[in-house]
Amino acid sequence: MAKLFYTIFLSLYVAGIKLLSFWNPKARLWLSGRKVFPVVSSTQNASTKTIWMHCASLGEFEQGRPVLKALKKHFPDSKIVLTFFSPSGYEVQKNYTGADDIFYLPVDSKINAARLIKAINPSLVLWVKYEYWFYYLEELKQQHIPVLLVSGIFRPSQPFFKWYGGVWKNILPAFTHIFVQDEESKNLLTNIGIEKNITVSGDTRFDRVIEIAEKIENLPLIKQFCGAHKVIVAGSTWEEDEVELIHYVRANPEIKFIIAPHEIDAQNLKDVQKEFSGSIFYSDLVSNQQVTANVLIINNVGMLSRLYRYADITYVGGGFGKDGVHNVLEAGVYGKPVIYGPEFEKFIEATELITCGGGIVISSALELEKVLTALWNDAPLLHKTGESAKNYVYANSGATKKILTFVQEKRLLIN
Repeated sequence: MAKLFYTIFLSLYVAGIKLLSFWNPKARLWLSGRKVFPVVSSTQNASTKTIWMHCASLGEFEQGRPVLKALKKHFPDSKIVLTFFSPSGYEVQKNYTGADDIFYLPVDSKINAARLIKAINPSLVLWVKYEYWFYYLEELKQQHIPVLLVSGIFRPSQPFFKWYGGVWKNILPAFTHIFVQDEESKNLLTNIGIEKNITVSGDTRFDRVIEIAEKIENLPLIKQFCGAHKVIVAGSTWEEDEVELIHYVRANPEIKFIIAPHEIDAQNLKDVQKEFSGSIFYSDLVSNQQVTANVLIINNVGMLSRLYRYADITYVGGGFGKDGVHNVLEAGVYGKPVIYGPEFEKFIEATELITCGGGIVISSALELEKVLTALWNDAPLLHKTGESAKNYVYANSGATKKILTFVQEKRLLIN
């Protein structure tokens, strides 16, 4: 019965995407990306080991990337296959040079699962954080192919822990090993009988943001825009975040603001530029470097994790929306105070960042102004808050090494 409900759910989900595609570009990409079944490039020889990593979207890819790179470094002859569920992941990373094949994951079904797994012929499978597709995991289990869940996070609100969550609960034993971010996740799994093969490894995103920060990729145009001014970088902002920022931006023309909206479609960018009068887009800065504006709007994808380096204070968006704050680690790793809105409870790193003194929560524009004023007027406080954020990030690194060690000790990629 549970399987029947799951199949009905999938049918309704696909039908909803088709309906949404009439006016939603992402839905159209989701459908068009699945019109042709993936073609996997041939392996070089029969002994080549294939590592398949599946991610829901871009954030999960960044979470899994350090593990993928570590595995490739230690097993250089392996082949890498990367799949995405969402267009926001695939469209940004479809040319990622660290993988041999990249494509959308076909809709979950018994036929698709058997066909794709036969084509990939993986020796090791990594699924990142979320995504629990029954038929794919069932097929992998039946074929005795090792599957690792990387940086898993579990909450009481998830269907695994509900009376109706039988089919999802039955998915979990398909994982050879589950690497979770925290003790709470482990305890939740233990309470439903999933007691073995669980390791509290932490979150691989800590390793990823440290890797980016230590690579030190300079952005000359950003440096030129900032000059000797005080700088606030606001990343992954939504309209609710921008509303909180508008008054402060208008009242402080001597401060440079760099705003990277979460959505960069043409209409949203137009709306953001209208909100911040006199602002310019990054593309304008590229073509005309002699600008006097104090607000720079980033109208591309991929720069944000490097932009935070140029801030004195950072603001991370999403905290005024129901889905919650975005990646606070990208900002905190540079040793800058991290400010965000009140919706953060779902993210342990956002909670812990507050506890350690590196994160500051605001609930209104007035609070934002008070916090910024306090930081600007107290240089030791500004420095201490930033250092607390950086120390927190570095103290929680190491998840990638734990996963790599497991793969090596279990000889998962060795004949």
